[in-house]
Order: sequence, then structure tokens, then C-alpha cells
Amino acid sequence: MNRGLLSILLLVVSNSFMTLAWYGHLKFNIAGKWGKWGLFGVIVISWGIALFEYCFQVPANRIGYKEFGGPFTLMQLKVIQEVITLTVFVAFSLIFFKQESFRLNHFIAFVFLVLAVFFIFKD
Repeated sequence: MNRGLLSILLLVVSNSFMTLAWYGHLKFNIAGKWGKWGLFGVIVISWGIALFEYCFQVPANRIGYKEFGGPFTLMQLKVIQEVITLTVFVAFSLIFFKQESFRLNHFIAFVFLVLAVFFIFKD
């Protein structure tokens, strides 16, 4: 598997963990299971999940970065990561938060992010 594709796949996994850490407690009511720990318990659980995010994010960036033999510049890595973050978030919110909707203005914003990827790769 080439380094660019591997980097992108690791970023998808990484962002899946991060989305779960940041927003999962809103759906799954982690606080209720930790009772008296309240918000502190939610933070501890979220940090535990976020640890896995870093276990994939750091290798994704090192594998994908030009200075370490990858195909992407730092700016390209960041813009790719932001588009992946939004894509994972939209999928997560549509699957787990049925009351949320994906509206036209969201779609337009997403198109602009994809255009950002296009322009970041232009010479």
C-alpha cells in the first residue's frame, strides 16, 4: 500500500476515534454510567478514547509527510485531515443523531472544503 493511501486511512480511523471522544457522550450518556463522577467522568472517558486517536494520528502524519518519505506537505496533510474530520463527523451525526439534518448550507460548506483540497494541491 502506498504511503499516501495509508496515511489517509490512518487519518480516517484517527478521526473516527476523535469524533466518538468529542461527541459520543452526547448520544450515549456516559455521565449516567459514571454517576457521581459527572462531567469529570465524561472527560476521563473521552481522553481514554482520544488516546487511540493519537495512536493513529501521529503515524498518519509521519507516514504521509514529505520530510519522512510521504507524498504530502504539511499544509496538504492539514487540509486533508480537516476534510476527513468533516466527512467522519457528518456520517457520525447522521447515523447516531437522527434529529440532526444535513442541509444545503452544510453541503455548500463541504464543497468549499473539497475545493480547499483541490487548491492546496495546485502548484
